[in-house]
Amino acid sequence: MTNQELYDLMARFDGSGLHKLKLSQGDFKIELEKAAPVVTAVPAAAPVIPAAPAAAVEKVEEVPAVTAPLVGTFYAAPAPEQPPFVKTGDRVAKGQTVCLIEAMKTMIEVPAPCDCVIGEVLKANGELAAFGEALMRYTPC
Repeated sequence: MTNQELYDLMARFDGSGLHKLKLSQGDFKIELEKAAPVVTAVPAAAPVIPAAPAAAVEKVEEVPAVTAPLVGTFYAAPAPEQPPFVKTGDRVAKGQTVCLIEAMKTMIEVPAPCDCVIGEVLKANGELAAFGEALMRYTPC
């Protein structure tokens, strides 16, 4: 099977209503699988909950955070025996490195998005970080 035939097969499978496909041709074998759709049932006579009055709704202020630019391992310091880049309460300049994310044996420096004060470091050294996950909270200066 050529690459183009394989790409065509994958595209047709993706556009189909099938959830699983197994194909064997001689020594060539392929299995394609999509996640099954999640179906939730809602009762026909679901109770209606009235909205709270606007005055009773409190405004929740979101604290800005430095987020992971990719999936990887969080490192607070450049090396195990060295001090962390930043600690809670440190004042940092825009672009200053605040931590590292290791992905596929590559160290990516994570810069401060603005001049700020680090409010809280949310990840432990060596902990896995997901894409877009908050690594530390800060207060802009």
